[in-house]
Amino acid sequence: MSYQKRTALALASALAGAVVLMAAPAAHATVVDVNYQCKTPIGDKGAVSPIDIKSVKSGSGYKLTMSFQKGVSSSPVELGKGAMSPSAVIKVGGADQGQVQVSGAPNSAAIPANTPIKISDLSGMYTPKKSGKVDFTAGVLTIKALGTTTTCTPSNNPGPSLQLDVTAAGNAQSTPDGGGQLPKTGPLDSAVALGTLGGTVLLAGAAGVLWLTRRGQGAVGR
Repeated sequence: MSYQKRTALALASALAGAVVLMAAPAAHATVVDVNYQCKTPIGDKGAVSPIDIKSVKSGSGYKLTMSFQKGVSSSPVELGKGAMSPSAVIKVGGADQGQVQVSGAPNSAAIPANTPIKISDLSGMYTPKKSGKVDFTAGVLTIKALGTTTTCTPSNNPGPSLQLDVTAAGNAQSTPDGGGQLPKTGPLDSAVALGTLGGTVLLAGAAGVLWLTRRGQGAVGR
């Protein structure tokens, strides 16, 4: 193998290593069992549903999607297609505080009487107001159907289904004298920082090899 080919392979390997090191996840998600106690037009009902919350970066915010793995209520009569509309609140905690309203499409098929109501995925937008680690926890679920409203409240103080490390728009960290300051980091942030540093070193090393190769070729050509 020629020296030029070996140099090219070394550069490609360095770039691949940088990508791997910089790919540490910036979010932590888990499925959490939520015990919903529901106030319905025909009395109280209760059910436990595993809740999953996912995020996708969108502009300066995040699109949140809340998924229910089990139904949490039922109806004494059949609910025809499109008769039921769900919505919910996702509680925001940690570095930022507040709530996110999420909603979903009406039921795409009829729901038989006295069977668990399957809730479609609920989505909404979250825009950080403060930077740092932010938790997202399932809140109150609302089901509207046939002119009635059912409210389901978590009763078991569930933990967060999602944690994100977010940066608010225009919220830069600085020292009192105006100098730059790195934000406080935890184990996950440290891994990302080390990955970025490692990628920079690898790229610098590969660039040095390439520069030396070109320098050597120039010397031979003289």
